[in-house]
Amino acid sequence: MKLSMSYAISIAVIVLSCNNGSGYEQASNKKAAVGLEAETSAVTDKKTALTGTVDDENDLTNADTVANPATPSSDVFQSGSPALTDWDKKIIKTANITLELKDYSTYNASLHARAKVFGAYVAQENQTETDDRITNVVSIKVPVDKFDELVNSFAGENTKLVEKNIATEDVTGEVVDTRARLAAKKQVRDRYLELLKQAKNMNEILQVQSEINTIQEDIESASGRVNYLVHASAYSTINLTYYQFKNGVTQKDIEPSFFTSLAKAFGRGLTFISDFILFIVSIWPLVIAIFIALFYFKRLKLKKA
Repeated sequence: MKLSMSYAISIAVIVLSCNNGSGYEQASNKKAAVGLEAETSAVTDKKTALTGTVDDENDLTNADTVANPATPSSDVFQSGSPALTDWDKKIIKTANITLELKDYSTYNASLHARAKVFGAYVAQENQTETDDRITNVVSIKVPVDKFDELVNSFAGENTKLVEKNIATEDVTGEVVDTRARLAAKKQVRDRYLELLKQAKNMNEILQVQSEINTIQEDIESASGRVNYLVHASAYSTINLTYYQFKNGVTQKDIEPSFFTSLAKAFGRGLTFISDFILFIVSIWPLVIAIFIALFYFKRLKLKKA
């Protein structure tokens, strides 16, 4: 009985590890059905090992479920695989925008109000100030359907667009595939829970519980991934950087000229030489020891000659 149980558990683990494909709804559903069929067979074998019999009625029900995975009565596709109405694109959008301003205070004060108009919110903000400029770096989360409108609203009067780039990532296939695998794993977990009730000794309980714990970890990981992707695709990210030069300073003023760069390079060379001299001086005992060793070595060499 222990051998049968171990064999059944091994089959279940192998089938779970093989269920890692990616694709769209039809391919994901097919893989989920195949995985569930193998898992059902493994759990049935284990049930036989525990009880010595197989419930014919339950077997027929499981067989019908696997043979008709696309029917509305299938638990796999009701609970985990998205319906056609949910088969919308999941696209993660990210924009990086840099602006040079003439009136930093006014623009900064109106930013939060501007975000609210589009149903967005400021997720992170970091303001810095130096001798020549004041800068603010803001991360904004905006509903995907308002993304383009908000992006186009930043540039305007008294602003200069320095940089703008937009990146998109289509995660539709990953969401559908992960949901299908999540549904299959939940079905397998439920069948192991049924087996746990039929365990006859502590060894059987520990083996089945170990498999349940492993499957539960996979379920939580897959569920978390789906939630992240759905939220990331529902709310796009805009990384906005805007700054203003102070006291009439311009970009040309802070960019060093050739002669300024040459002077700085010369200064760095002098700094290197001075640092090297200081290093030699700091290790003077070692230098003296080396000279003494060389002196005695030459004297010994002359005596031998």
